[in-house]
Amino acid sequence: MLKSGFMRALGTMSGTSLDGVDAAVLDTDGINIAGFGPIDYRAYTDAERAVLSGHLGRWHDNDVIECAKVVEAAHIAVMAPFEDVDIAGFHGQTLAHDPGGRGTHQCGNGQHLADALDIPVAWDFRTEDVVSGGQGAPLSPFYHFALAKWIGATAPVAFLNLGGVGNITWVDPHYDDPAEPGALVAFDTGPANAPINDVMQARRGVAYDKDGALAATGTADAEIIAQFLTHPYFARPLPKSLDRDAFSGLIDSVAHLSDADAVATLTQAVAASVAHAVAQCPAPTTQLLVCGGGRNNAAMMRAISGALQTDVVPVEAVGMNGDMLEAQAFAFLAVRVARGLSLSAPGTTGVAAPVSGGRVAKPTDSPLEQSAGVSLDL
Repeated sequence: MLKSGFMRALGTMSGTSLDGVDAAVLDTDGINIAGFGPIDYRAYTDAERAVLSGHLGRWHDNDVIECAKVVEAAHIAVMAPFEDVDIAGFHGQTLAHDPGGRGTHQCGNGQHLADALDIPVAWDFRTEDVVSGGQGAPLSPFYHFALAKWIGATAPVAFLNLGGVGNITWVDPHYDDPAEPGALVAFDTGPANAPINDVMQARRGVAYDKDGALAATGTADAEIIAQFLTHPYFARPLPKSLDRDAFSGLIDSVAHLSDADAVATLTQAVAASVAHAVAQCPAPTTQLLVCGGGRNNAAMMRAISGALQTDVVPVEAVGMNGDMLEAQAFAFLAVRVARGLSLSAPGTTGVAAPVSGGRVAKPTDSPLEQSAGVSLDL
């Protein structure tokens, strides 16, 4: 039986940038934040990253056994040293995402982690939302709502996560519950680091454009960016979500450019997509709080600032850890799963009504009790 009140939850995240696993402890009751605990990070090796990359787009668990072993082993390695944890949140590795079509596929089995770590593990966070007609993403907005309350926001605030894909959460802190109509609007903005990382790996054999140094030396191609903004995704109504490779044609469009100009163009495309997203939010905000790896890319941050009429700052400016927000989010959501609270709502994923979900795996030396979350047979 999990304890009542505030719990010590360990969350993890392995994003579409394929850089590694973030792990962070959060003290929470699934509604409020009481404090932040230890953090850690475990990078994927080049060989592991190649395995993950080679399995992107695959839908069936029996086709991704090698990938699952990499994902689970990396998570166990980074999670095992944490002590006094009541519950863990395991997102897995997204390999394919097609809401309204084939569903969503996160590689990795939470039961394997529960057995290895000897703690309850909440997992399979997205399936129930997709089964219920939602996009299954983004799932961090309910945590962003709690963060807005934690910083004492009194006016609308927006969080921008720049991972492999970008996503934005607009929060109105006047509401008491993130599931209330009007409290949140959230959606994927477009590609973020993924195309840049892929080009850097293919052309220069490095994982990413460190500090945006290469982009800073190049010139963005305005025609390519204008064509990029005609992609049908930008005309779709909110909320909406993306697969990592939904904009794969963007990489093809810069194939004829020099390395510097290609990366500069991809970086400016991120800024253009963020500006388009901000314009779709219900009301202006005085600050855009940026988390994820992209906030460390100086060229990307300059480009976004130049495209907006609002302050663009890393979340560290308000006392948060921008590397760990998504890991903390899945710690927060793990507690909500354990307590049957909703994880998404019409304003965040487009689902018809607030949806709970996820599953809780308990170590097999104790009775296995799982929630009623549905798992797609992918």
